[in-house]
Amino acid sequence: MARRGKLILISGPTGSGKGTLMKHALARFPTVFSPQSYTTRARRSDAIENAHYTFISLEEFKEKIAEGAFLEWAEFSGNYYGTLRAEVEKGIAEGRVMFKEMEVQGVRQARALLPKSELLTVFIDAGSWDELKQRALAREPMSDDILEKRRLRYEDELTFMPEADMIVHNHAGKYAEAEATFETIIEDALKEVQNS
Repeated sequence: MARRGKLILISGPTGSGKGTLMKHALARFPTVFSPQSYTTRARRSDAIENAHYTFISLEEFKEKIAEGAFLEWAEFSGNYYGTLRAEVEKGIAEGRVMFKEMEVQGVRQARALLPKSELLTVFIDAGSWDELKQRALAREPMSDDILEKRRLRYEDELTFMPEADMIVHNHAGKYAEAEATFETIIEDALKEVQNS
């Protein structure tokens, strides 16, 4: 039987360090890749940001939903985001290790479609709401209304922590430990795929 790959899904609250950990891991493990995100939102001028997305019309997106083409999809603030099932299944069939940052809603959708042996869920825990709030405010000023929306989303995202296969603790001042834990998770997945 051919070697099967694995998809690592990374979730956690906004500001928990998911993007920073993934950027480091992509540089450290060149064979690992992240499947494209499809979105209906407008392009930004940032070429790097645009490299991570395929921009399609709302009509096209809804056609793909109807066809069952997405492994997961969600709607946020009037824009749709999703991951194509075919791209992930191709990577798994090729014996590749992939990882992708995903909202809790999307992780639960993907978990219903992929066998447990081909999926690993990782939650990035960045501590209490107060810690995350301080991080967010250190980056940019925010209104009370935006902070309250973030707090409610934080509480919703936190419900997934007990369901995750692995937890990476990325508390203030402990980034090096979080990075090392995240590297070990990817190394273990690569070994598991190579030995399957």
